[in-house]
Amino acid sequence: MKLPAPLHVLNEGLAFLLELAALAVLAWWGWESAENVALRLSLAVAAPAVAAVIWGLFAAPRARIPVPLPGVLLVKALVFGAAAVALQALDRSAWVLSFAVVALVNTALAAADRQAAMRRGV
Repeated sequence: MKLPAPLHVLNEGLAFLLELAALAVLAWWGWESAENVALRLSLAVAAPAVAAVIWGLFAAPRARIPVPLPGVLLVKALVFGAAAVALQALDRSAWVLSFAVVALVNTALAAADRQAAMRRGV
């Protein structure tokens, strides 16, 4: 399914915002997960950094290591799933469902759009 150009741009923008939100949630979780300030800071930096590196290597539009669509979807599921689990750990149950549903719909639309573009040879 090829998305109309305005919807494609909107979906890509939403994808970027979801990625930033996932990183922010992971940092928030890292900060709230420990008592010791040094450990809090380490987790708040390391959790989103690991997610960003994995995303950049495999799932970004200009990934260092291009993988087939199922691999990209796996990385997205891991990062967005980690953010959803972090939200649950932060006791933000309503946010978990909202984030997960929006991320799922956005990713499904992006995947369908990407497959349509690959079939057309774009």
